[in-house]
Amino acid sequence: MNRMDRLNQLFKREIGRLILMGDLSDPRLRLVTITYADVSKDLSVAHVGFSVMIDGEKAVEEARQGLMSARGRIRSLLASRIDIRHIPEIRFVHDGSIAEAMRMEETLEEIRQEREGKEHEEEPS
Repeated sequence: MNRMDRLNQLFKREIGRLILMGDLSDPRLRLVTITYADVSKDLSVAHVGFSVMIDGEKAVEEARQGLMSARGRIRSLLASRIDIRHIPEIRFVHDGSIAEAMRMEETLEEIRQEREGKEHEEEPS
């Protein structure tokens, strides 16, 4: 793993911990999960992916607003936890892949149940 990969993992882990451990008291962040971090090579910007456990645009927008309002505090806390000269500007990006995977799993489960139901109907008595 190279230096940038380690830095990306460190950002992801530390921002996730800040949310999980309650260092950020905003209730809009209760159901937020950090999914990835992608720090630019010049360390000027970090794109940080987040997902929300509740599906829906309203929940995503509330989480985004909570993250944006906590951005300064997050950078400040990261500065005390990560040993680099400059903490990059943080840009939060909604990552819908978890919600999409859950929807796909639900669809697959429905298909399985339909197939099982048809198999039981077709069995001779």
